[in-house]
Amino acid sequence: MDWQVLTRELSLYLESQVRVGLFGSGVGLSLVLGFGVAYACYYLSSIAKKPQLVASNDRFCRFLEEYCPVVTETYYPTIWCWEGRVQTLLRPFITSRPQVQYRNELIKTADGGQISLDWFDNNDSLYYPDASTRPTVLLLPGLTGTSKESYILHMIHQSETLGYRCVVFNNRGIAGEDLLTPRTYCAANTEDLEAVIHHVHSLHPSAPFMAAGVSMGGHRQMLGKLFDMDLVMKARTVREFDKQFTSVMFGYRTIDDYYEDASPCRKLKSVGIPVLCLNSVDDVFSPGHAIPVETAKQNANVALVLTSCGGHIGFLEGIWPRKCTYMDRVFKQFVQAVFEHGNKIFSM
Repeated sequence: MDWQVLTRELSLYLESQVRVGLFGSGVGLSLVLGFGVAYACYYLSSIAKKPQLVASNDRFCRFLEEYCPVVTETYYPTIWCWEGRVQTLLRPFITSRPQVQYRNELIKTADGGQISLDWFDNNDSLYYPDASTRPTVLLLPGLTGTSKESYILHMIHQSETLGYRCVVFNNRGIAGEDLLTPRTYCAANTEDLEAVIHHVHSLHPSAPFMAAGVSMGGHRQMLGKLFDMDLVMKARTVREFDKQFTSVMFGYRTIDDYYEDASPCRKLKSVGIPVLCLNSVDDVFSPGHAIPVETAKQNANVALVLTSCGGHIGFLEGIWPRKCTYMDRVFKQFVQAVFEHGNKIFSM
């Protein structure tokens, strides 16, 4: 028999079996159910897992287990898009964007530049009606991210339900404000962040204060005076961009010198306040083998929550993951735990 004819006959047979099976003999339904059961077994045995909690301080662990229990619960990523790259790519398009009314503030820097801050004052807070003592959360968006990112909007929404105030630190030149000096973002430089922290604290010195950052958190006319922007814009990878632009802007001899100085591995040992870090081991930008687990174990102030799935700031969950993500739940519980029970972190 001709191969094409055989293939066509086989296709027609299978179609008829599925059609009859669904409404008659049950063969097609059995195939569907069998596949569904097999997929569910694989999902429950290999995908849905409890995160790994890494912390050298037993008291910090107990604090998290009691006041931030989400870090010990099984994370069930969205069953149809659990793979890291898929979660990373789909999150910006799937998740909703809660409405947030900001109050913008521009502050000057010592070098003549300016930083844009977007405030969510939460003046309708029922739990903290006194603005002077209302807890404040400083939010740090990722690289090129601003206060308009969906994950920032969700973090503000979570904070709003708890009665907290939020302020978003937009890196220079990316939130629509003019870039007054030829200086943008550098992962190893914290001068702008320090200026923002001092400014926010000076405005509300009696308010509890903490920060939450996501990922790593451009105006060409000013930059073109010092850099070959045509060459910079030809970059096709983050490494190429940093080699031609970021490392040059901040005076590093080589790109490797910049990355070594910016690496968190060198800074974890000096962390002096309790820090909780959430990372997926299938993160396409910060994969499992690059997570400084052993270094983190050397500092009692550091705790890592490592999920098996989640991608890069994806952490989608639920059949249709439009709203709250696993990252949002970790953020909400930890922020509330610190503000309301922070004195117990090292006293348990």
